[in-house]
Amino acid sequence: MRVDKVKEEIAGKDKRKFLTFLVFLLISVALWFLIKLTKEYTTQTEFTVVYTDVPASKWISTSEQQVKLSFVADGFITLRHNMVRPQKRVVDISLNDVPYRLEGGNTYSYSAQYVAERVADWLGVSSGDVTVNDDKQYFNMEELQSVELPVVVPLDVKTQRQYFIYGSPQIVPATVTVYGPKRVLDTMTMVHTETFRAIDAAGVLTQTLPIDYYDGVVRSEQPTAEVTLRVEQYTEADYEVPVTVTDTLDCVFFETMKVKCLVPVCDYAAINASSFTVLADTAQLHQRQPLVEIHLTRVPENVQVVKTEPDKVDYKIME
Repeated sequence: MRVDKVKEEIAGKDKRKFLTFLVFLLISVALWFLIKLTKEYTTQTEFTVVYTDVPASKWISTSEQQVKLSFVADGFITLRHNMVRPQKRVVDISLNDVPYRLEGGNTYSYSAQYVAERVADWLGVSSGDVTVNDDKQYFNMEELQSVELPVVVPLDVKTQRQYFIYGSPQIVPATVTVYGPKRVLDTMTMVHTETFRAIDAAGVLTQTLPIDYYDGVVRSEQPTAEVTLRVEQYTEADYEVPVTVTDTLDCVFFETMKVKCLVPVCDYAAINASSFTVLADTAQLHQRQPLVEIHLTRVPENVQVVKTEPDKVDYKIME
């Protein structure tokens, strides 16, 4: 029994010694890392330059540009840099902020100091601690083709009961100048805004909507369009429209066409039977068909025809 107790005491002392050693080892390692990380290091690296705010009429034809440089920083910053994958080391160069100059042809240049400043911001160091291998940076920028295209607005509008969209959407601007590669522009006939959405709509609605330029495949200096939509109340109306003919034949028609339609309340007083035109089929008249087909050929703007009858009528040609 006494022997077992002695063994436990020895094991306990050994364990405490080991833990004490481990603590001091960890402290020593931490101090060693701290000393190392506070020292300054010079690091050679590469960053990818991406150009932004390119003029709408131009495009950057230079492929991804890798810039070689070096920087001086303490171990903390150096370690953080090394932990970022090379493809994530990217800096933006805004052509609005950088004074670039034409070197010849489609080649432009600007001071490499601007790259050093962007990299310094990325690293969190002074720009004086970053050295770019070259004094100038070069890139190629070419003119794009242009075309004037109409702006189209997709609609997803749910109106109040007995209300309908009145006329076409008013779009400002109605057309935009679009820049892009000729092979792309040749396939385009229009550009779209985002969908105009409304629920329980009535009256005049206006929305400013972004224009879709195919995720940057083409571009324009006009990012948005103002769209105005008019939603009016409609009422049901019936008209009896006389049949006419576009021929020299002198005809008498024994029936009229009954037209059932939805008319905007705002236009109701101005619309009557003479606002519509119903024509008889001239060829059938010359063939002396027993009944002649008739067609509604003119409908007032913004009127929605629900039903027409009959589609054939009896007639008499006056000799």
